Amino acid sequence: MKKIIIGLLSVAVLISCDNGAKKRAEALSHEKDSLLQVISDKDMELDDIMGVVSEVQDGFRRINEAEGRIIVSDGDVESVSTIQIVRENMQYIEDVMKQNRDMIASLQEKLKKSRIAGEKTKKMVEDLTAQLEARNMRIQELEAQLAEKNIIISRQGDSILVLNENMDLLTAENAAQRQTIKDQVAELNAAWYVFGTKAELKEQKILEDGDVLRSGSFNQDYFTKIDIRYDKEIKLYSKSAKILTNHPSGSYKLTKDNKGQYILQVTNPEKFWTTSKYLVIQVK
Repeated sequence: MKKIIIGLLSVAVLISCDNGAKKRAEALSHEKDSLLQVISDKDMELDDIMGVVSEVQDGFRRINEAEGRIIVSDGDVESVSTIQIVRENMQYIEDVMKQNRDMIASLQEKLKKSRIAGEKTKKMVEDLTAQLEARNMRIQELEAQLAEKNIIISRQGDSILVLNENMDLLTAENAAQRQTIKDQVAELNAAWYVFGTKAELKEQKILEDGDVLRSGSFNQDYFTKIDIRYDKEIKLYSKSAKILTNHPSGSYKLTKDNKGQYILQVTNPEKFWTTSKYLVIQVK
């Protein structure tokens, strides 16, 4: 009996030892899993932070490239297309700056909640924040330069506007001068003719006591004005015609149409009108 009891106690002790070892093993395994999870979480958090840092740095790189495409030189006259390119790059820089600003703010929030962020990580974010502020000041300088450039362009635009107005005025003056010259030339080439019966010519004081255009009181409105450069033929609608004013022979001829009515043809206008710019023809 005594041997049986000792055997049972031995078995119980062995079972108890096995259970304790098993529990300790399970505890160690659980602790190991927890540590692995913590390490995994830290790795993910660190990857996330470094990913954002990399994006911010890439943003600064793109800003630098965009700045390189902006040319703002004092006194230079920029074309409309160049100004448009500058403005587009400035807008691009502002957009990237906003993205960087938002990402840095996100990093700062992450650091507040992070359990793994060390001094190096915090210093990295502080440096990025400092870069952002410096870049922001640089952008303000560029904006000021661009604004000044726009003012210069605006002033040049005003000058161009005044120049255009002066050109318009000059064009108008030239047109007026051309018209004046044209009128003067037309006046130089103007002549007046009249044909009528003897009674009609006397009535208009064109013919007085047998003399033609004796006084200046004749009715000039009774005459027809012509341009001697173009008007070289006058139909008289009469079978009888006599030229009363003096015109060089050989510079004209009187012909008849198919009805037997006279037509005056000026064959040499320059010669015909040299003695008088008034032509008086008596018809019946």
